[in-house]
Amino acid sequence: QVQLVESGGGLVQPGGSLRLSCAASGSGLSINVMGWYRQAPGKQREFVAIITTSGNTNYASSVKGRFTISRDGAKNTVHLQMSDLEPEDTAVYYCHLASPPTWGQGTQVTVSS
Repeated sequence: QVQLVESGGGLVQPGGSLRLSCAASGSGLSINVMGWYRQAPGKQREFVAIITTSGNTNYASSVKGRFTISRDGAKNTVHLQMSDLEPEDTAVYYCHLASPPTWGQGTQVTVSS
């Protein structure tokens, strides 16, 4: 069974930074496309960023230039470096593994003064 463990959420002031991490584990798990999504109160879950097995990345327009997704070599461990955070970034952030489709438990990010 595949499991995703997330860490790094918390409370930060506007303009601050946070780094989220997600580690996937499971028997026979191959290197995988991984991504981050977020869900704000009263809103649907939305795409944030994705990284392919070869390291190519893609971002939502709302975070491009402020967020950076990366992975630890040829591992199913990804990070989301978030900078210049805005109150609108407040949400539960979820890690996602493409195959088999798996979601993490979510980590809360709150941007507030």
